[in-house]
Amino acid sequence: MKTIKGTYFKGQLKLDKPYEKEGPVRVSVTFEESSSKPLELADFSFLEMQKELADVKGSFAEEVIKERRKER
Repeated sequence: MKTIKGTYFKGQLKLDKPYEKEGPVRVSVTFEESSSKPLELADFSFLEMQKELADVKGSFAEEVIKERRKER
């Protein structure tokens, strides 16, 4: 699976980067609605996130670096 961002305007979807693939490919489109209220630090719970990530092995930073290297 590959994620490419883009813009939808007046019935047209324009991807930020080209995606070359032979034949048809299934896609999922998520519309990011703008929030009327900006996010604040109080909207996040670091303790809850620590609990959610307790069983994750490895480094989040390493995973981000790997993902960014794939996109090049």
